Amino acid sequence: MKHENKVIILDFGSQFTQLIARRIREVGVYSEIHPCNVDPEKIKALNPGALILSGGPSSVLDVDSPQLDPAYLEMNVPILGICYGMQLLTHSMGGKVVSSEDREYGRADFCGTGGCELWQGIESLEKLTVWMSHGDRVESIPEGFKICGTTESIPFAAMADEERKIYALQFHPEVAHTESGNTIISNFVFKIAGLKADWSMASFVENSIKEMREKIGDAQVVLGLSGGIDSTVVAVLLHKAIGKRLHCIFVDNGLLRMHEREEVIGFLEEHFELNVKCVDSARLFLDKLVGVEDPEKKRKLIGYTFIDVFNEEAQALKNVKFLAQGTLYPDVIESESFKGPSAVIKSHHNVGGLPEDMDLDLVEPLRELFKDEVRKVAAELGLPEHIIWRQPFPGPGLAIRILGEITDERLEILRQADRIVQHELHATGWYRKIWQGFAVLLPLKTVGVMGDDRTYEHVIALRLVDSLDAMTADWSRLPNDILARMSNRIINEVKGVNRVVLDISSKPPATIEWE
Repeated sequence: MKHENKVIILDFGSQFTQLIARRIREVGVYSEIHPCNVDPEKIKALNPGALILSGGPSSVLDVDSPQLDPAYLEMNVPILGICYGMQLLTHSMGGKVVSSEDREYGRADFCGTGGCELWQGIESLEKLTVWMSHGDRVESIPEGFKICGTTESIPFAAMADEERKIYALQFHPEVAHTESGNTIISNFVFKIAGLKADWSMASFVENSIKEMREKIGDAQVVLGLSGGIDSTVVAVLLHKAIGKRLHCIFVDNGLLRMHEREEVIGFLEEHFELNVKCVDSARLFLDKLVGVEDPEKKRKLIGYTFIDVFNEEAQALKNVKFLAQGTLYPDVIESESFKGPSAVIKSHHNVGGLPEDMDLDLVEPLRELFKDEVRKVAAELGLPEHIIWRQPFPGPGLAIRILGEITDERLEILRQADRIVQHELHATGWYRKIWQGFAVLLPLKTVGVMGDDRTYEHVIALRLVDSLDAMTADWSRLPNDILARMSNRIINEVKGVNRVVLDISSKPPATIEWE
C-alpha cells in the first residue's frame, strides 16, 4: 500500500524499535522499520517525511559497530536520533562519544532547556522522568548543535541542530516509563517534520479492499482459516473485496478447544456469509501423533500434515491463483531486521509456508499492521468483541499444552479443564484483563484423596500471563478466590485430575506456552 506521508525508522538492533513505530502510528502517521544497513537509495525512493535512528546494543566506538551512511544526512529530511542514534549522529558529524563511567539503565531525571521544539506543550522540564539504556555518552556535540537537556550524570542528554532539523535524545521517548514521551514524538512528527495525521484504520480498510480487488481481478483466492483474529480479519476483508471467490478452508486437526469448530464456522457463515469448507482430519493428525513426545517433533509433524491436507483441498479448486495469509508487520520486521533473533527458540506457532508446486501468489493484507491495529480493523469491520479480543491460540493447538504423548483420553481431560478456565475468566471479567490464560496437562500423576479412596491421577497447571506483545510476559496476579474456584471446579468436574498447580514464571526465562 502506498503512503505519501510516512516516517522511516532505521533499526540498529534496539529492543524498543517496534515501540517507536507503534507510537508514531498511534498519533496518526504511518511508519515503517528498515534495517540500518539497507541501501539509502531504497529509503530515498520511499520519499520519507522524516527519519528516526533507533537505539541499539552496540557501541559506536567498536570497530564492527553499525555506522550511519552519510547519504541519510544528505536527504534533507528531519532526523531524530534515539540513544545509540544520538551517539551515532555525534560520532558521524564530528562530535565525541566516550565510554561512560556512570552508565544509566532505567529511570533518570532529565532537565530540558527551553527553546527546543521537541519540548512544546510539556509543562515542567526541570525534572522529567525518562528511561535510559546506555553505556556510552556524548562528551562534545558536533558543530551547529546546541544542548537541549541534561541529567545529573550526563551533560549532553539531548541536542538539536534546528537549522538542519536534526534532533537527538539519549533517552527513549517511545517507552511508557518516559513522561511526556508521546508529546515529544508528536512534536517531532507534526511541528518539526510537518506531517499530517492521515493513518487510520478506516482509511486502511477502504484502501485495502480497493487494492486487493485490483490485484486479484477475477481470480479465486484460498485461505487457511484458523478462527483466530488475524485469519478472520483477512477473510472478512477479502470477502468484502471479492465475495464468494474467496475459499476459506478450516482444517479440524482434532486439537481444538471444546466446540471451537462449530463456533468459528457457524459465526462466520451466518454473519458474513463466508464461503467456508471444514475438513475433518482429526483422526489423521491424532494417528500421526501416536508415541510422539518431543515438542518440536509435534510442531513440525502437525505443520507438515496441515500443509498436506490444505494443499489437497486447495488443488481441488479451480482458477485459484492467490493464497491469502494473515502475516503481520512484526513477522515482516523479524525476517529482515538488522540483528534479528539470534537463535530459534521454537518453530513458529503457525504454518510457515506451503509447497512450491502450489504456484500461488500471496495476498497479505495485514502485513503492514501491528496486532493492536488488527483489532482496530476488526472493530471497523463490525466483528464482535468475542472475536476481536480472542486470546492467542497456537497453531498446533492443545498438542503443545499436553506435555508428553497425545491420546484421546488426555485430550478430553485437557479440553474439560480448559473449558472451566475459559468460563471463569469470562465470568469474572478477567479474560480481557490478561494476555492469555489456559490449562496445561502435565506428564505425571500424583497421589490424592477423594472421599475415602486414595487416588493416583493427573495434574493440571494454570498458565495466566500479562503481556503487551508476547515478547515478554509476567504471571497474572488473579485474586485467590478465582484461582481457588478454578482449582476446585477442575478437580471436582474433570475425571482423572486430583491436583492443580499455578505457573508463576515470567518470560524470559520461561516461554508463555509450555512447549
